Amino acid sequence: MTRPLSNDLRERAVAAVIDGESCRSVASRFGVAVSSVVKWSQRYRATGSVAPGKMGGHRKRVLEPHRAFIKERINQIPHLTLHRLKDELAARGVTVSHNAVWMFLRREGLRFKKNAVRP
Repeated sequence: MTRPLSNDLRERAVAAVIDGESCRSVASRFGVAVSSVVKWSQRYRATGSVAPGKMGGHRKRVLEPHRAFIKERINQIPHLTLHRLKDELAARGVTVSHNAVWMFLRREGLRFKKNAVRP
């Protein structure tokens, strides 16, 4: 993903639109897409600023509040499968994907790898 265009360019483009110039002519003059000028103008009318919104970010981890429950279940039943753990979480009202459970267990250092040395 590319970074946003400068606020200076945005402000000059919006000022030209406010002065009565069309979005198409402003876009061709500044070398940007018409849709960008339209969105900047809309943002300026709605918020009074042309600054870009937040880009990216992180999703909050859904299973963090249930860490104790998951660890307790794995200690009680060491051969618990991911699908069964996912079903138990769903019974508690936590709907997550198989991959989300796997990634959580991986982050916690819990493994389901079979080991011939251990019974």
